[in-house]
Amino acid sequence: MMLIREIPGLREDFIESLEGQGYSSLYPPQEDAVKSGFLEGENLVLATPTASGKTLVAMIAAMRTIQKGGKVVYLAPLRALASEKYEEFKQTFTNIRRDPDDPKSLVRVFISTGDYDSSGESLGRGDIIILTNERFDSVLRHGVTWTDSVGLFITDEVHLVGDDHRGPTLEVILAKIIRYVPGSQILALSATISNTEDLAKWLNAKLIDTEWRPVKLLEGIYEYGTLQFKDGETRKVQVSNRGSALDVAIEAVKSDSGQALIFCETRKRAVAMAEKASELTRTTLSFDDHAALRELAQKIHAQGEETDVSRRLAEAVSDGAAFHHAGLDARHRKIIEEAFKARQIKILTSTPTLAAGVNLPARRVVLSTLMRYDAEQGGQTPISVLEFKQMAGRAGRPKYDKTGEIVLLAGAGMSAEEIIEHYINGKPEPIRSRLAAEGPLRSHLLGLIASQRGIREEELYDFFQSTLFGAQYRPLTIKSRVKKALTFLNEEDLILTRSKKLIATQFGKRVAYLYIDPESAIIMRRAIRFAEKGKKHTLGLLHLITQTPDMTPKFGTRERDTAELDEILSSRESEFMVPIPERGEYTFYREYEELLGDFRTVLALNSWINENPEQHLLEKYSIEPGDLHRMVDNADWLLYSLGELARLFGRMDLAIESEELQERVKYGIKPELTQLTKLEGIGRIRARSLYNAGFTSVEKLHEAPIEKLAGIPKIGNAVAVQIKRQLE
Repeated sequence: MMLIREIPGLREDFIESLEGQGYSSLYPPQEDAVKSGFLEGENLVLATPTASGKTLVAMIAAMRTIQKGGKVVYLAPLRALASEKYEEFKQTFTNIRRDPDDPKSLVRVFISTGDYDSSGESLGRGDIIILTNERFDSVLRHGVTWTDSVGLFITDEVHLVGDDHRGPTLEVILAKIIRYVPGSQILALSATISNTEDLAKWLNAKLIDTEWRPVKLLEGIYEYGTLQFKDGETRKVQVSNRGSALDVAIEAVKSDSGQALIFCETRKRAVAMAEKASELTRTTLSFDDHAALRELAQKIHAQGEETDVSRRLAEAVSDGAAFHHAGLDARHRKIIEEAFKARQIKILTSTPTLAAGVNLPARRVVLSTLMRYDAEQGGQTPISVLEFKQMAGRAGRPKYDKTGEIVLLAGAGMSAEEIIEHYINGKPEPIRSRLAAEGPLRSHLLGLIASQRGIREEELYDFFQSTLFGAQYRPLTIKSRVKKALTFLNEEDLILTRSKKLIATQFGKRVAYLYIDPESAIIMRRAIRFAEKGKKHTLGLLHLITQTPDMTPKFGTRERDTAELDEILSSRESEFMVPIPERGEYTFYREYEELLGDFRTVLALNSWINENPEQHLLEKYSIEPGDLHRMVDNADWLLYSLGELARLFGRMDLAIESEELQERVKYGIKPELTQLTKLEGIGRIRARSLYNAGFTSVEKLHEAPIEKLAGIPKIGNAVAVQIKRQLE
């Protein structure tokens, strides 16, 4: 076993930092990585299970790059994962200097996960720059100067190159790194998949592909009160009326401070199971546990607006259980994640999204079902082997467990023998490029053209030939798909040909820098040209952005929304920026469905900007806090983009209206509060409280004594002091 101190060339201060965090020796995959040549600049694909030490390899590689005078870029597929890595790198490199002889040359760790219209030039002051894949693609489109100084690119979860949604962006940025940042090194971190050799060949990288885990994995099937593990061991499980998943989970909790993670197929199922779990975990808690969990529950109540979702979460947490899904407020998800890592939460129920997110290991992972609802298929379909392996990767806590257990429940049309054959003994599906899809190809083709002063068509074919798409498809197919996308971009005036080179038009360049889908921009342009001057378009602007492919999540109009929809159409149709079909026309139902099928999204946004509480949106529109805030974030960005395009096309009236509405959407406020919410720490609740108390402007706040502000509900002394400091 190799010690960290034995790694050639590592500085003493860095070694001490790692040792201070409990690292002393290397796991076998880490040792293989060190011996592979990647510390001398070789590209490497490191494909190992979760918790096998990939992040430590990345940190060691980062330190070697910094010692050589280069920068490091760490790419993550999710904002939450980027934030987690930022905290880990920040902790490790806090007191490390670029130059050991210069006390002022501390390593700077930066993070950026949004604001796609910002060039990102200032990020070049960092030594380790942590970005989401989309943010880095945006940085490349803006043509920042510091990418040539990057010596190492670390790309996390690289197997997601085969994901329909995230794959194309990841694939394109890796191709850009290979082509446009020569001499840089790539360290690709991956789950174990069946065609890692294809990835390694594409990236011109050495490959370390191993199933080694720091905690032994036991894979088992539960059926009729008996838990049968692959190695032949059997255990009896006490059967209750609460369901098999909870029976299996609670056994792990009762055994020496264990924890269990249950994956559920839906949010509703996860919440219900967590509430049942809390009845069981309550009896396993000590007096100190109860006190600490009550504090956690109070923390949940104190963060964000109170809703049925937050109340149910707090109640479950107070008894040692919790649920985790995308409908939760991001602040509540973070509280749950930290509490689970601290072993305060005993049973966590979750939707599958957690499997590809932050690292939350449990002694026992239980799959309550092997089926998932597939919107494209319109019904339940079995999960993939890769998804199963990702979930299994959460089993076993390296610091606390000698073994981790993944338990599947027999039933639902699949026998124990079939489960063992397909999932436990099965190989993960090979990943395939998703760049061939029309939408992603158009978008990335435009981004590539916009980032160049001029590029020949043949050069574009060469570029896409160097992608995974190029490695997996015939040249004729690639040329045909690219040519079709170019025709579309040309016909929509996003690109043009000049001196035999393709360049982006002013419209095309703006679309690429805004980082929106060309289809979204075309929809916006059409509406800008249609909208009448001198009219108010509030509802029309909200409706317009929901029509774009970039708007997510979207919520379909239900039967019970019809009355409100009809009332709005009759009273506010003049605000719309697209023609509304008239009833009775032959094409009415098709056009109606196209334009108004997702109108619940518009109704919810309209309710939000009229200061209705989150609980109201949950009750009336069935929109949970997490979905609401993602919807608001996307609406904020799309309204900004719409305003920028309106400026481009000379419609300053629409640009100003979009900007004003953007501010209202961002905070969920009526127009009169826009000045107050510009103050840091003043959200919509506090702004309304100040306004109702007579402080309707910044000027009035400036004149008020701290004591008077502190006495206003929801303000208090600390916030009053913060307000006054901002106005000095």
